[in-house]
Amino acid sequence: MRGIVPKILPLENGDRLTRAEFERRYEAMPHLKKAELIEGIVYMGSPVRVIHGRPHASIMSWLSPYWMATSGVDLLIDTTVRLDPDNEPQPDALLRIEEGGQSTISEDSYVEGAPEFIAEIAASSASYDLREKLRVYRRNQVQEYLIWQVYEQRIDWFRLREGEYIPLQADETGIIKSEVFPGLWLAVPALLAGNLVAVQSALQLGLATPEHQAFIEQLRNR
Repeated sequence: MRGIVPKILPLENGDRLTRAEFERRYEAMPHLKKAELIEGIVYMGSPVRVIHGRPHASIMSWLSPYWMATSGVDLLIDTTVRLDPDNEPQPDALLRIEEGGQSTISEDSYVEGAPEFIAEIAASSASYDLREKLRVYRRNQVQEYLIWQVYEQRIDWFRLREGEYIPLQADETGIIKSEVFPGLWLAVPALLAGNLVAVQSALQLGLATPEHQAFIEQLRNR
């Protein structure tokens, strides 16, 4: 019949959709807080429990001072990213270079392209963050990928080299240093122990390095 508007179906876990249809259904469900399209399949988040919320807050408390100290870098939380026609994840946190980086902001306010850094909080090693998402991020050239497995109390920070993710190694004090964002230092044992003061102390050491200052100048001159 003329004049009948087709019904927009709700998103369901396991739906196989195009990116356009995924976005159409997601936008029609304003109550839904998190849904992702990974390799053309819909994944919908469960209610967020403390075991996810607290690590997420800890990650943001680490990344936020770096963002504030590094003009030209953008920090986003739970933001949908248009990676490719079959993949539209919503990472827990991301860092991107605003000018001349790998990603842009679309006219309708989506991130398009691969951010340089993504962090995800995963329940365990069985999570799709360590399988499907890892392969998608690697293929789309996300340069660094950090995964915090909360049940295993393990943090892995991968760096893309020659098409493969290679784990970044901590130094003798337990600090991992970003290769893409100079000065972004993470005291892994302190973060796992919930010692955010020590986490901030290590970050401040990174922010005080000549490499971080040179990075700021590089971003300013782009």
